[in-house]
Amino acid sequence: METPSTASTAWDVVVLGGALSGASTAWLLLRRNPRLRVLILERSDQFKRRVGESTVEVSSYFLGRVLDLNEHLHEKHITKQGLRFWFQNEHTHTLDSCSETGPGYNVRLPGYQVDRAVLDEELLARTVAAGAKLLRPVRITDVTLVAGGQQTISWSSEDGRTGVEFARWVVDASGVAAVLARKNGWLVPNTDHPIASAWSRWTGVKNWDSRELADKFPEWSRRTKGWRNNATNHLVGRGWWAWMIPLKGGDVSVGVVFDQRITDLPAGESIGSRLRSMLMEHPAGAELLANASWQEGDVHFRRNLAYRSTTFAGDGFVLVGDAAGFIDPFYSPGMDWIGYTACSAATLVDGSIRGKPKAPRIARHNELFTTSYDRWFRAIYQDKYYYMGDHELMTLAFRLDLGLYYFGVVSQPFKHGAAAFETPAFAGPHTRLPFRLISGYHRRLVSIARSRLARGVWGRNNHQHYFGFRSYELTWTLPFRLIGVVGVYARLELCEGWRTWFVTPVAPAESSCNSLKSTGSKESIATL
Repeated sequence: METPSTASTAWDVVVLGGALSGASTAWLLLRRNPRLRVLILERSDQFKRRVGESTVEVSSYFLGRVLDLNEHLHEKHITKQGLRFWFQNEHTHTLDSCSETGPGYNVRLPGYQVDRAVLDEELLARTVAAGAKLLRPVRITDVTLVAGGQQTISWSSEDGRTGVEFARWVVDASGVAAVLARKNGWLVPNTDHPIASAWSRWTGVKNWDSRELADKFPEWSRRTKGWRNNATNHLVGRGWWAWMIPLKGGDVSVGVVFDQRITDLPAGESIGSRLRSMLMEHPAGAELLANASWQEGDVHFRRNLAYRSTTFAGDGFVLVGDAAGFIDPFYSPGMDWIGYTACSAATLVDGSIRGKPKAPRIARHNELFTTSYDRWFRAIYQDKYYYMGDHELMTLAFRLDLGLYYFGVVSQPFKHGAAAFETPAFAGPHTRLPFRLISGYHRRLVSIARSRLARGVWGRNNHQHYFGFRSYELTWTLPFRLIGVVGVYARLELCEGWRTWFVTPVAPAESSCNSLKSTGSKESIATL
């Protein structure tokens, strides 16, 4: 590694943070212009294990085809077999009695369960090999922005060294630290989405495809032809969901996300014990975690996860990844967001350095990402935790969400290549119809779920129901599959939805969620 001196140095671009979002932006810039002088300032001497371990179709395309990491992904990480959901109610007492939704066969398009520390180190090393300079470990002490001028970045290290760097452009890839957004007052909490999360790595978790479980639950084992263990398995309940993600080497990432308006972690002596208690109340969790234990020193908690910056770029700076915003780890959107912000940032910075008009391009960048965040949240996540644990409603939502994700989002990079990442999800004209459709049925499912809660029938199909579906494909069959699922939704509206057509139901509150304070962890939970 080449280490810059502590003397003031001028660069074309200084990147704050060397993990996936920062390294990918730097790599994309150097691919566009190898002569650029790029410096990456990274606070860690080596990346620690972090959440953000599951990719979906768009982020897999970004990592594999845009960043050229296909070989690394196959060698160092686990091929993912889609998403699986496990439901419960008062009648479910064993794993095989939980209602299940998931692929009946292995998936068509690639996805991965990744160890982010391994992935981030690999990409950072490739970026340095491509010509970027790296300085680590250092802490950013100040950033002074001058519109259209020279940006000033001050840093310090643990051994007492200090330095000042000058650059025409600053890329903020500092994650949830959000250096520029916090300093300049752009960071806005998403108070309409008050979610919290606790997570850790576990050892001794049972394999979903093991002979032990197949012998214990033979019919349950035979009812799907796909691999359960390589999926992101979701345990769901009223107002919460949990993930179980296998990692290379045998560890399993386990965590829970919950809506603080609806529920909270059970009482306990530690975050790890409270997390375990919550998961053991679910029959699937009780079975899989019976002999498992969390790793001490690798237990984390954060409240109020959702936020965004009101400014995404200006004349001399651009925000990427979690430094620009975060919504929710459900459906693993974090690495999609990294792909969009990194590609758009590289295009913006490179174009500006080459003399293209800056003002209209910066204005468009801010408009696109403001629209993307707002629509992404309103279409998929707002109040979703009211129906997430109901097998019938969540299975219907999942089929519609996934189909329209393929139709309006996944299809774009396969049609247009890397250029598709320069227009973020739900912001371009091709996504307007999917956005309107998704946000429309999403609001209706929330109303139906609240009605079910008020009538005491929420989760009535969470016991001994199984829905195994064929994975979606980018073929002529996709529109017809969507039409079929829309028919299922129409039937729900006619049979039950009419109860809420003219009345807004009020769901009973379940808990007062002010008992647990943040432990101060600033780890990103970008993609699960």
